[in-house]
Amino acid sequence: MSLKQSQEQVDQWIKNHGVRYFNELTNMAQLTEEVGEVARIIARRYGEQSEKESDKNKDLGEELADVMFVVLCLANQTGTDLEAAFAKKLDLKTKRDHDRHHNNDKLK
Repeated sequence: MSLKQSQEQVDQWIKNHGVRYFNELTNMAQLTEEVGEVARIIARRYGEQSEKESDKNKDLGEELADVMFVVLCLANQTGTDLEAAFAKKLDLKTKRDHDRHHNNDKLK
């Protein structure tokens, strides 16, 4: 599924199941909350913190999908074409960072 299709699917979901989009500030707060849930799983599962029993069944994929959903909502409500923006960003990073990363001794 393309990013454009994902944005359209989220928009249809909001129209069919939600009353409306939450405002941008509310969605930004929700995004922060969802990223925090991802961070908690990563810190405890892959980092140095011990994983609490209550966190062991948390699904990282589900939490990442929550982040994506809110990002797609924000893109839709601000008129952002994520597919075009991502292609532009990937092109920029490719041009800017190709040699930089190959020449970084810390990555060898």
